[in-house]
Amino acid sequence: MTSSFSTVGLIGRQGNPQILESVVAVAQCLVGHGVDLVVEDSTAPMLNGTGHEILTRLELGERCDLIVVVGGDGSLLGVGRDLAHAQVPVLGVNRGGLGFLANISPDQIETKIAAVLAGKFTIEDHFLLDARIWRGDKEVGNSPALNDVVVHLGGMARMMEFSLWVDDQFVYDQRSDGVIVASPTGSTAYSLSAGGPIMHPGLDAIVIVPMFPHTLTSRPLVVSGQAEIKVIVGHSEVGYPAQISCDSQVEQVLEAGDEVRISKYTQPLRLLYPLGHSFFESCRSKLDWASRLGDR
Repeated sequence: MTSSFSTVGLIGRQGNPQILESVVAVAQCLVGHGVDLVVEDSTAPMLNGTGHEILTRLELGERCDLIVVVGGDGSLLGVGRDLAHAQVPVLGVNRGGLGFLANISPDQIETKIAAVLAGKFTIEDHFLLDARIWRGDKEVGNSPALNDVVVHLGGMARMMEFSLWVDDQFVYDQRSDGVIVASPTGSTAYSLSAGGPIMHPGLDAIVIVPMFPHTLTSRPLVVSGQAEIKVIVGHSEVGYPAQISCDSQVEQVLEAGDEVRISKYTQPLRLLYPLGHSFFESCRSKLDWASRLGDR
């Protein structure tokens, strides 16, 4: 069989022995279908480093025309931040929890990957957010985020003050636990738990969700995907500085007066799915939309 992809990279989540079996199965499937397999350096020990070219994650983005990630949605979040700029399609094998992004289950590895290699797939572009921290006239930090950017007080159950601006228009001053700024991809993650709306991943929109605001009238706000959102950090309770968190994986401490500027990242993550993938089916199965009260 002639594959649609000639060089395929393999990334496996670390620290979970259950993933080893799926990593080996994916590697065997890819090699069995005649593609050149390239393995991320941190994944190579799971395959005993035998017979495959080993590269760093960034080098995979430069060399491969498809990357398979074995893990959960969290693994895909990290790959998205690291490799969206390379525009290489990414296919997820789910060995985590819900699996909104990683769509292939372990028992489907052979059939689904074979179908993908035969050209039976669709590609969805999921845009990322670009968060930049400004302290006065100096940028002191930045990170992309596939799901969300959260400004908060870390693990402390204390309120903070901040001002919200959209496209240089003042929205409000608020006292709350923080604020979540989420992409459509992230609308089914932390934003959903905080009361935000579910957004189709094809939408060009960003949702702003206040976290337990000290008012009954502050509600989630959906703005254009082209908007620039600015959160100006106010004073928090003494001894508890605010933080910014990107996808709950990249964090940085903020100071009073810092500006967090959030806009669309320059390149989307290209997620590849086998034919038949449906966002609404994922919602039904992952969020139990198909269940009714009294069902057992």
